[in-house]
Amino acid sequence: MNERYADVVVDISHEKLDRSFQYRIPLELEEKVCVGSRVWIPFGNGNRLIEGYVIGLGSSPKYEPAKLKNIQGLVEGGITVETKLIALAAWMRETYGSTMIQALKTVLPVKEKKRIKTVRRISLCAERGQAEEALEESRRRHFAAKERLLERLLETPEIDSREASGELKIPAATLKSLCRQGLIRIEERPEEMEVPAEIQTEPPVPLTEMQQAAVSGILREWAEADRPSLLYGVTGSGKTLVYMELIQKTLEEGRQAIVLIPEIALTWQTVRRFYRRFGKRVAVLHSRMTPAQRYEQLERVRSQKADIVVGPRSALFTPFPRLGLIVVDEEHENSYKSEGTPRYHARETAVERGRLEGAHVILGSATPSVDAYYACETGEYALFTLKQRYGEAVLPRVCTADMREELKAGNRSIFSRKLQEALEERLRAGEQAMLFLNRRGFAGFITCRSCGHVIQCPHCDVSLTYHSSGRLICHYCGYSTEAVSRCPACGSPYIGGFRAGTQQIEQTVRRLFPGVRTLRMDADTTREKEGYEKILKAFLEGKADVLIGTQMIVKGHDFPRVTLVGVVMADLSLFASDYRAPERTYQLLVQAVGRAGRGKLPGEAVIQTYHPEHYSIRAALNQNYEEFYREEIGFRRMMGYPPASSLLAVHGACDSEEQLERAMEYIRKYLIRIRRGRQMQLIGPAPESISRIQDLYRQVIYVKSPEKQELFRIRDQLEQYVEINSGFKTVYIQYDFNA
Repeated sequence: MNERYADVVVDISHEKLDRSFQYRIPLELEEKVCVGSRVWIPFGNGNRLIEGYVIGLGSSPKYEPAKLKNIQGLVEGGITVETKLIALAAWMRETYGSTMIQALKTVLPVKEKKRIKTVRRISLCAERGQAEEALEESRRRHFAAKERLLERLLETPEIDSREASGELKIPAATLKSLCRQGLIRIEERPEEMEVPAEIQTEPPVPLTEMQQAAVSGILREWAEADRPSLLYGVTGSGKTLVYMELIQKTLEEGRQAIVLIPEIALTWQTVRRFYRRFGKRVAVLHSRMTPAQRYEQLERVRSQKADIVVGPRSALFTPFPRLGLIVVDEEHENSYKSEGTPRYHARETAVERGRLEGAHVILGSATPSVDAYYACETGEYALFTLKQRYGEAVLPRVCTADMREELKAGNRSIFSRKLQEALEERLRAGEQAMLFLNRRGFAGFITCRSCGHVIQCPHCDVSLTYHSSGRLICHYCGYSTEAVSRCPACGSPYIGGFRAGTQQIEQTVRRLFPGVRTLRMDADTTREKEGYEKILKAFLEGKADVLIGTQMIVKGHDFPRVTLVGVVMADLSLFASDYRAPERTYQLLVQAVGRAGRGKLPGEAVIQTYHPEHYSIRAALNQNYEEFYREEIGFRRMMGYPPASSLLAVHGACDSEEQLERAMEYIRKYLIRIRRGRQMQLIGPAPESISRIQDLYRQVIYVKSPEKQELFRIRDQLEQYVEINSGFKTVYIQYDFNA
């Protein structure tokens, strides 16, 4: 029998993960040792036994077999949260293509201690009667500082020392005196991200009959089949209330919950809602936090002070030992897809973590991804719907403004006459408006302002992208042609790319409506710490009439006084060089118009477009997902795109363009050689949508196949080919599935 070997890490912290050690697996342990196993291994010259984790298995020794030591045994009670996360990392490595070390660095939380800021808290430790007597004595003797502090502590039993020295102006001598008298206590504690003082926990909001039906259906699903559940609810239908009810059930079982949100911009409002329901049981994790803040929040998780974590993609790997529920809110969002290696998708990875840990998974969206809805059609997921808005709110009235007609009428402004009139009416009524510039996916496509024609690839049905060389290039197959100065469809000279930005829109609004108060929310205005929160809070408090921004303003926010949403240019994502462009356009438009009319006042939305007849625009106008899905899935089936088929992207990057082209051509020829007898289609190599970043040239090859497992096998063969050929040493290769 062939001997088997295990790669073991001895310290699963980011600083030590780059080194693993190989050990022989004794015959009696062969059936028991697997990836993630916690084992006893001899370590160092003295052969002292220490704990380690198995991160890989194989039948080939990396060193001389005689020098390899044996694993001594399994650690009792070896199934830990780290064990489960290592198993998840192994799945990610296999599914998305990366090294095990890269996958481990993604899933394992930082263990390095960071210095935590501390705060001094002053509390009243004497009986109330004794404190009141001391207060009267301070008044008689005119001890003003003691009087101020005791008055405050009788109102609020505990205050921050910064409040005492700042607002109350209490000197250190006074604090020492009161401590000696046994009236107060001063303690130093870690500075936590406190629940804001103005947020008080509140009793649960009653569910509507429709929400209760969704909760009951999901609970039945948990008891019977326990598939991942998709909660498809229109904007403003109260999906978060359903999540909270299911989280409450999870907590009552003594288990923990993770709530994923797609953007840091959503953290502010979402966390406030969870604080109101669950108080300090909620922890927050996101990339804008300092290392000390992140460490402190993870310590709250480890010490079981928090059993709910809210945060973007990386919060999925929170080390909960009794994980019971994962919620992926706005599951359709592209930000759930990692751009680094491994290029994992949080939705798929959440489903796998749920399977490994026996946790339930809820996906939620007003505009479900085609992938998730397709999984419901095939029975992989269970589907639950909320068709009406919560309370008295109704869906907004939506209309389109055809910008081709505006140009014919002599209006060359970035605002249609319809949107200008609606803005004027809302501002006169003292209501709020949001203006959304749909820049997502914009990559320099060329469109005619007279007839709306877009220059597209004749082979791939995606738009051609304008490059500085003056050529139009397809980022799927590499087809290129000269740029045009006149529209090939109507002959108009008004052809080119759209160049307006949020700053230009803000200037136009101020010019058209003197005295209007505006806020702008984009990458420039949110760079500073808490930039998102400051802008959103100011708008919620009515300190501005119009909020202008990119996609970050239209995702999940709830502003009751917003009655108008204007989509300035719907087509900017519609013709991006990406087969998902119609899907992302529909999602962004429905999410945008869904910000209007969420309170008692009715809402209205104006979608400005050059293509009102396009099926994604038409479906967004009607807010009809089923109509959009039928059209889109038909296109995917016809063209062989996911989820109807599978797609492997092979990304290459190198600082030498010539060397990159040569390497990608070798990969293409190798794929042609190994595809004999396989049902697969090869596209490329072609430049990436952004063909050069930080002096690295970038190209991509796409491989289509009806079978995902077939693409896994192709990727494994390609990985071996790249590894044994020295010409690829300076070329960085990444793999991505169904991107």
